[in-house]
Amino acid sequence: LQEHEKPLAVTNGELRVSGKGKKLRKPRTIYSSLQLQALNQRFQQTQYLALPERAELAAQLGLTQTQVKIWFQNKRSKYKKIMKQG
Repeated sequence: LQEHEKPLAVTNGELRVSGKGKKLRKPRTIYSSLQLQALNQRFQQTQYLALPERAELAAQLGLTQTQVKIWFQNKRSKYKKIMKQG
């Protein structure tokens, strides 16, 4: 390791540069069309998922529960924004 290179540490699934504690963002998740289709279909059924439902859906789609949770949060936010506009 050279002096100008700082070792990276992973904390709570987030990459951080050791020392200053400045967060390095994880790369944006790219969902496949199949995953999006399933997520949208489920969203039409219900806008909120219970924990077991989220775990099951994540496992089915090969995503993490966090990815599913955030997708639903973002989708609800977009949906409310659209409904507000009419």
